[in-house]
Amino acid sequence: MECAGIEGAALDNALILIVEDEPDISSILEAYFQREGFRTVCAGDGEMGLQHHQMLKPDLVVLDINLPKADGFTVLGELRQRGDTPVMMVTALAEDLDKLSALRIGADDYVVKPFNPLEVVARAKAILRRGRSTEAAVFRLGDLVVDPTAHTAFVQSDGSKAHLDLTLTEFTLLAHMIRVPSKAFSRAELLDACFPDSDALERTIDSHVSNLRRKLDKGGAEGMLTSVRGIGYRLS
Repeated sequence: MECAGIEGAALDNALILIVEDEPDISSILEAYFQREGFRTVCAGDGEMGLQHHQMLKPDLVVLDINLPKADGFTVLGELRQRGDTPVMMVTALAEDLDKLSALRIGADDYVVKPFNPLEVVARAKAILRRGRSTEAAVFRLGDLVVDPTAHTAFVQSDGSKAHLDLTLTEFTLLAHMIRVPSKAFSRAELLDACFPDSDALERTIDSHVSNLRRKLDKGGAEGMLTSVRGIGYRLS
């Protein structure tokens, strides 16, 4: 199944890739996104979704989990290997384990069916706004450098740069924390900063922080992101 949407002006005419094997749900999502001015393209299975992503470079992927040919977790894992395209999971799987698995792999949001299409579009807009926010400042903490405008983060040491391959949510977390070095951020505060329009659980932050800390340590910023017992996390 493939379907092309209309041109629009919302959020710079962003392209939404909908990977969903139920035609009725796919059509509903497409109609609501198009009504808000987004362009859309649809795929009815995981393999087609990956092909569309490779060819079209969408601004955001709306992804089901129970898909033919390649399930949503497989697709999400491949997308994360390719880069940081924002991904919103929209699925009937409502168990916390499924949510945490998706978020660990790198999903930016998780919506359970049945859903309100208006809410899906609103949450997609929030993800895109976070990714496209621009700021003039470049933040430095030790060897760690975060540039929100260029949406880059790297560790600079001995004249070399180790770029950090972060998802949108991981970058948002890092950019938020580096503004106030050494502050102990609560999970609720980080959740509000990264998922302002979401009903995600506070433990969602733990999954993203765990991934971010692993990438920081691997990139040469070992020990900068630490846990604060009873509160949350600190970047120092």
